[in-house]
Amino acid sequence: MSARASSFYWPMRLLPQAKRQAMFALYGFCRALDDIADGDEPAHLRLAKLTTLRAALESWRHTGIALHPAVTAIAPAIQAHGLPVEELTLLLDGMETDVNQPLTAPDDEALRLYCRQVAGTVGVMATRVMGRADADSFALVLAEALQLTNILRDVAEDARRGRLYLPRSCLQAAEISAPLTPLAVLTHPGLERACRLLAQQAEERFVQARIELGKIGQAKLWPALAMMAIYHDLLKRLRRRDAWTAPPPHVGQWRKLALALGALAKVA
Repeated sequence: MSARASSFYWPMRLLPQAKRQAMFALYGFCRALDDIADGDEPAHLRLAKLTTLRAALESWRHTGIALHPAVTAIAPAIQAHGLPVEELTLLLDGMETDVNQPLTAPDDEALRLYCRQVAGTVGVMATRVMGRADADSFALVLAEALQLTNILRDVAEDARRGRLYLPRSCLQAAEISAPLTPLAVLTHPGLERACRLLAQQAEERFVQARIELGKIGQAKLWPALAMMAIYHDLLKRLRRRDAWTAPPPHVGQWRKLALALGALAKVA
């Protein structure tokens, strides 16, 4: 996926140049990890690539010498904005989980950890680029809302990849029992109820994000507000869909731009 096709494009593109460059570097690093984890190569080769990237990141941390193009690209942003390298390694942990032992009907604790690894890390670093190192609590709950929305959007595609991120609690409430294999769940009549239960959890996270935002204030956080608006719009569209196995609803770039500009106007 190109940066322009991403829901993150306009919230990043409308930033001042220095912050824009840092955000695109962060996006590029995440995209590089995604491309490895979701690639078609055998698992052992994908794990080897992630291990190589992890070693290059650790080497740069101690020597200042970047031995991987993804590290070279993100290093200036780390230095300029004080991005915690620990968050990048936590992100790598999540990607390795996707390759080595993909989640299958995780319990709530495992799903929350996964959201922290693959989404919370990005949220924590992004708010630092925005100049709000005090916004971790907001960043983490918003990141979980976004990731749960992603899970609902991609439920069919993930199942075809052998992944099932729908939590066991939602599956059990929808009377979906063993075998909890991705494709079996995808064809179960209780899938819609399970997805709607998770959608309600995502909605609750968006509410919590607004509460956290009220505590810390909106200053400098309009890109995060734009992401919240774009993803909440997507969640509402998902909740109106007829079939959760159908292709996800398309949100056009003009709609995303309008939502991003609306968020900017609220804090201008």
